[in-house]
Amino acid sequence: MTMWQERLDQLKSVIEADIARGDYFGAVLKVGRGGVSVFEEAIGHAYAGGQRSLKTDDVFSLFSVTKAFTNVLIMRAIEEGRFSLNTKVCHVLPEFTGAPREDATFFHLLTHMAGMPGVWSPKPGMFLDRLQELFDESIAHVHGTSAPGEKCDYSPLVNHVLMGMALVRTDPKGRNYQTLLDEDLFAPLAMHSTSMGLRADLDARHVRPDMRGTVPIKHLSRNLPGDHALFDDPQVEAPHVGCASTTGDLWRFAEMLRGEGALDGVRLLSPRMVRLARRVHTGERVNELYKGVALKAGWAVPPANQGLGFQVRGTGVFQHLFGQLSSPETFGNYGAGSTMFWVDPEADMTFSLLSAGVMTQAANIERCGKLSDCALSACL
Repeated sequence: MTMWQERLDQLKSVIEADIARGDYFGAVLKVGRGGVSVFEEAIGHAYAGGQRSLKTDDVFSLFSVTKAFTNVLIMRAIEEGRFSLNTKVCHVLPEFTGAPREDATFFHLLTHMAGMPGVWSPKPGMFLDRLQELFDESIAHVHGTSAPGEKCDYSPLVNHVLMGMALVRTDPKGRNYQTLLDEDLFAPLAMHSTSMGLRADLDARHVRPDMRGTVPIKHLSRNLPGDHALFDDPQVEAPHVGCASTTGDLWRFAEMLRGEGALDGVRLLSPRMVRLARRVHTGERVNELYKGVALKAGWAVPPANQGLGFQVRGTGVFQHLFGQLSSPETFGNYGAGSTMFWVDPEADMTFSLLSAGVMTQAANIERCGKLSDCALSACL
């Protein structure tokens, strides 16, 4: 496949201009087409003030891109017959009772239509580093506010805590969540620099996230001091935000999805499941979280365009992380103003971005859309 090198050079120049303007500190970006890397650059620095130039093998906290890993394992569990998209969550997790949330299915969790409020913590001030505690407090404190299927409201935490616990409860090997992720996803895909919690051997390469006042809560760990110590702690099981990885490893994950569930002879999902996942399942609904972001920024409110666990581009011209040039079935995930990947099946392209200096939601959407369009315009 032919690429327009001048446009790829421009992609680097755009990132350099963003950094010079102070939009963020630096970024590591990898773009591939047809399984071949066409752009891989570490640009800028890890921290404010120009300390430590970024390297392509630097490790970043993924924030909500972690959810993509949980989503894939849920799809795999469905294919294995452990439960189905239409299974009510309470049939696997009987503690999940009370109307209207008890009618939510795994389909509702994956599409952010379970009807529960989009809370960042189930209880103020709690540690966010243990799956069991996250589950217990979510059961106790986060109740349904609308009927499942009625609205699409992005769930920062609860949906993936429930899905993480469902995976543990139904795991035939009886593993904890950290082990399950490593053995069923990271090891098979040769994602050797990816872990749930900051694995000790990754610490020296870790780019500590600078929230810059953009994240509404603290991420407390019982083991380490600091407002966001969860991202430095190796003993973490947080299925919604707890993983660390490199751009290269995240690109391999995206390549598995581009390959409709397979990479380098290893198959994790069926093509049929991936094709179902990259379809829009939320109709004309808007995403309640992004509705607020759009209105505050003065934008037209976009449709939710939620797939099974993934954001999907859909059709229309509006502000979007995946830009305007991506095909309708382009799908991926993002995290807290600094991390993103997508796969465009039509362009046969994968895009993986990890950056330093967390941006506000609106600024990040604009930044990611701009970089996505620049990369896609290089496809000839």
